[in-house]
Amino acid sequence: MESAGTVLLVHGGLWENIGADWFWRRTGVIDGLEGRGFTVLAPDRLSQPANWTTEAAHLAAVVAREAPLGESLTVLGGSFGCAAAVRLALDYPGLAGRLVLAWPASLIDQFTAIRVRAELTRQRARVSVLDALLGTETLPSATDAELRSLRVPVAVIPSAPPNPLHPRAAVDALLRLLPSAVELPGSAEAPRPEFAAQRESFLDAVAAFAHP
Repeated sequence: MESAGTVLLVHGGLWENIGADWFWRRTGVIDGLEGRGFTVLAPDRLSQPANWTTEAAHLAAVVAREAPLGESLTVLGGSFGCAAAVRLALDYPGLAGRLVLAWPASLIDQFTAIRVRAELTRQRARVSVLDALLGTETLPSATDAELRSLRVPVAVIPSAPPNPLHPRAAVDALLRLLPSAVELPGSAEAPRPEFAAQRESFLDAVAAFAHP
């Protein structure tokens, strides 16, 4: 069967003990996309990166090493993986043909930003690392001006229901800022128990966007 294309899955977490298997495989996302004809790359992100540029370089190396030649590439980020996915698209233009930003993590809420900063500080992150990772705008990895410059098709999947780390306000901001952004139906984040009942509709929406 002809491949529907390649999907690079970028899992969530920020300086947390979270990997691709926990975020994507046990939740059925990898098997679901493979069953829909996609080649799936699901690397572990760097566990304690100093900045988003380093994260993007790590992901670009995975694509260069493992992605089949000639296949279109869709990058699907989940939670803080959205920030890494966007940095990848910005730093390596032309690498990603499409972006899916699922449950984008944002620190636009000041109390959430304080909580995340305190947690990273407890893990002995230096001030320079905190400033580089947490940012000050809609997504922690990019300025809003950089988001406006992205010219790849982007789909945004809201967290349903929204929560302080995955707020509706961030989704609305992304839809305004990204030139070609569209909204797909919302769902719970993949690691949450509620996602199981929503998985097939989530996968169908992602597949339709990635292989129109």
